[in-house]
This record gives sequence, C-alpha cells and structure tokens, in this order.
Amino acid sequence: MIIDVQAAADAIATSLRRAEQQSGFKAISAFVGIAGAHIDSTNNHAIVAVRHPDNVVSGEDVARVIDGARIIQLPADTEILHVIPHHYIVDGTDGIKDPVGMVGHRLEVEANIVTGASTSIHSLVRCVESVDVELDGLVLEPLAAGQAVLSQEERELGGLVVDMGGGTTDAAVFRDGSVVHAIVLPVGGHQISNDLAFGLRTPLASAEELKIRYGSTISHARAEGETVPVPGHHEELQHVEQRTVAEIIDARLAETFELLESQLAQAGFGEDYSAGLVLTGGCAQIAGAPGLASEIFGVPARLGAPVGVHGLADAVRGPAFSTSVGLLAWGREQLAPNDAWRGSGQLGRVGATLKAWLRNFFP
Repeated sequence: MIIDVQAAADAIATSLRRAEQQSGFKAISAFVGIAGAHIDSTNNHAIVAVRHPDNVVSGEDVARVIDGARIIQLPADTEILHVIPHHYIVDGTDGIKDPVGMVGHRLEVEANIVTGASTSIHSLVRCVESVDVELDGLVLEPLAAGQAVLSQEERELGGLVVDMGGGTTDAAVFRDGSVVHAIVLPVGGHQISNDLAFGLRTPLASAEELKIRYGSTISHARAEGETVPVPGHHEELQHVEQRTVAEIIDARLAETFELLESQLAQAGFGEDYSAGLVLTGGCAQIAGAPGLASEIFGVPARLGAPVGVHGLADAVRGPAFSTSVGLLAWGREQLAPNDAWRGSGQLGRVGATLKAWLRNFFP
C-alpha cells in the first residue's frame, strides 16, 4: 500500500535508472504488479447469443461474453483489475478453452473477477506515470508469480502458489490451466522482523538481518545451546539460542499459513490444489518454511523459483524475484497472439526491439 506517493515515485525512479544503466535499454512502458489487502476475487458467469448467421462463434462473441462477465455489483471505490476466463460453454458443452470457430447458438463463460480499491490503484498508477513510464497494465502479483514458478501440470491439476513478500502474503489457486481464486493477506516478512525485534529487544534492522542469516522454523532449528549474536538497542551484543529465533519465526509463519488456509476453505477452494503448494517470494527462503506449509495445508509443498527462463543473472533466479520474472512472462504472452499489447499501449511504439529482448529470457 502506498502511503507516500512522492517517496514511492522516487524509489521507482532510482530503480529504473539502475536497471536502464545495467541493461542498456530505456524503459518506455511497463506491466506493473499490484497486491494489498484491498484485493478481492470472485467468480462470475455470463451468457450471450452467437450472432454469426451460420452460428460460428467469433472473436467478437468471445469479447461480448467476457464483457458480460464484467457486469457485477461492485462496492463503492472499487475497480476491476482482471477478468480471467476459466472455461467456455457452447450449447451446454463444457470445459472449452477456445470456442472460436465452434458452431453453436449460445456461448457462456465462467470467469474469475479480480478487483481492487480505486484509491490504491490510482496511487500506484500515479507513481509509475510520474517517472514518465506508460502503464501497459496492472497485474495481480500472485498471478505473475504463478506464471513464473508453477509447471503446466500444476496449473492444470490444481496448484496453489503462495508468494510471501515483505508486506503481503499473496496466494492464487490455479485449476484447469487458469486462476480460479486469489487472496492477499496484509502479513509478510516485515511482520516476522517486527516479532523478532520485539521479542529479542533488538533494532528492526538487526532483526531483519537475523531473519535472513539465522532464520528457520522449529523443524530446522539448531541444536539446543547453539547461540547467535543479537545486537541490543544500545549496541551491546547479546547471544540468544537460535532455537528461540526459530520459535518466534515458526509462530508467525504458522499463523499466516493457518489464516490463508482458513480463508481458502471459507471461499470454497480448500480442496482445489491437489497438485500441491508452491511457496515463493523472499520470505519463502526461510529454512523449513515449505515443510511447515505442507503440514498446515495437508498437501506436498516445495520452494518455487522462476523456471523456463535463461540468460538472467544468478542474483535474480531465486524465489524473491518470482513475481518480477512472472511479469516478464506475462508481457511476453500479451505480445504473442497478434503482436499487440492488451494494455493501454500498442506494440508499435517499442517494435521488434522489445520482442528480441524478451527472447533473451524465454526460449
């Protein structure tokens, strides 16, 4: 959540300058990830009549039925971010991925609708546009993470991606190749650092370093008696058992996983990830986190890092960069169908150069 537009814009500008210097490319436009507790997800059904005289489903019919799925009652100050078709139905024939060219009188769609708070969306857009970068589209971060870390089989059979970042824990359930539900919790790595700072009476910066260097769950804790150095508020150095650090982290992770599991069950998707859980994001690198997630969710869990890409530096191959790489993959898919962006801009302004650049990463 952006609480200081100017500070956020300055941070984006600094990152852009560094990226442009290292890559040799000027950033003209961008797909931008979005998360936050204001995000909501619901499923909707729509139906239209096929207009073609020969009853052949056209791209126009598909566009109309997707527009129909957008017609839902929204709370005040809420906007639609995504309308993601799950599958189509032609004259009662279910499970169709691409209905164009089929013959029928009636076209239906089951779609997932992702919404967000207008104020949060506009603040993010304002930050991006203030650094002279045009917005191609906003992408829900767990969708991007799933694009990077889930296999096609996991997306088809039913997989859950959980992206644990600094300020949020984002989750998306994939089934039959597409997203069927998404959740964003306002809890992440910062809360773990806060717990360590409070429990061990250490500065927040020291707690963050402690989490990264010595953090683990109880199952991966060191033997009793093994200690780690913890700076105090007045620069005095204390030694605390690593197991104590693990107990604090384990408690917060378990609470987060239990809350997420409960919300998925309440939404009716508690049984929809039989292919397992993929844990990603910077916080997912805490030793033992996938095992704890597996225990709470009752399904196999693994640590997920970006797959299917090459040419990236080792520094950005880890779970912390899954969403970023997923945004690259998302952008590549928008280029694929007809060489035109589905966002606000057209490919003509970046041309073949961007397509060639994306091929550096995706075989």
